Amino acid sequence: FNAEQEAQALRKAMKGFGTDEDAIIEILTKLNVSQRQQVLITYKSTIGRDLIDDLKSELSGNFERVIIGMMASTTMYDVQELRRAVKGAGTDEGCLIEILASRTNEEIRRINENYKLQYGCSLEDDIRSDTSSMFRRVLVSLATGNRDERTYVDDALAQQDAQVLYEAGEKKWGTDEVQFMSILCTRNRYHLLRVFDVYRGIANKDITDSIKSEMSGDLEDALLAVVKCLRNKPAYFAERLYKSMKGLGTDDNTLIRVMVSRSEVDMLDIRREFLTMYGKSLYSFIKGDCSGDYRKVLLKLCGG
Repeated sequence: FNAEQEAQALRKAMKGFGTDEDAIIEILTKLNVSQRQQVLITYKSTIGRDLIDDLKSELSGNFERVIIGMMASTTMYDVQELRRAVKGAGTDEGCLIEILASRTNEEIRRINENYKLQYGCSLEDDIRSDTSSMFRRVLVSLATGNRDERTYVDDALAQQDAQVLYEAGEKKWGTDEVQFMSILCTRNRYHLLRVFDVYRGIANKDITDSIKSEMSGDLEDALLAVVKCLRNKPAYFAERLYKSMKGLGTDDNTLIRVMVSRSEVDMLDIRREFLTMYGKSLYSFIKGDCSGDYRKVLLKLCGG
């Protein structure tokens, strides 16, 4: 990898009349996030121009959004997406849920630090001012990044947690949402997987079915996302991708965000889950749903 070579090649692709989009896709998709960061710096020091500005002036639409997203560091991309979710017209609840339910404590900690540095206010404040009621409380809880990350399972506590969840939902009229939140948003993954097993024995149904029948709207979506991420994160993202493309119209925000943010994390696993769940490859799904340079770059991020 030679940052200066790549910087010069990018400049060449954008200089003069017309833009060589294929060259831009080729160069940027073969680099990883940290290499792209180096190219950004080298571009400025050797060419004396801002690469992001150049890309923005040459590209447009969803293709531009993918490329610009790829140029951000992993943390900053999450930060920018969260900011867009609360600051745009209306709130993108799906984006808030997806990022906050799927990131580790360490990732959340970095997001919070950088959010504050970038925008001068805390992510929590922005969530508070943009959401309400129980949904707000779940997001704030997730945004503290305070989940127990040990692997220890306390069997007696698992029995107790399952019973508490049952009594907070299925067993009573109305739902005690706070109990759901406090257990689902703080306990460690291994413990909760045990809780879900026990719960099925007590309630005679899966925890996800209980959440669906007891909650609604954004709160339901948030708690379901938490459970799905605990069980199988790649499957959760496979479902997000599937829903972003199936039916009429494409949810480009979600499609772009998942493809960019997971491309170097668990894309192979997501592809495998996608094929298992939907009987079609993610690659063929993107191919049928998108077009032009936008399709080309997404297929590169997807890989084979």
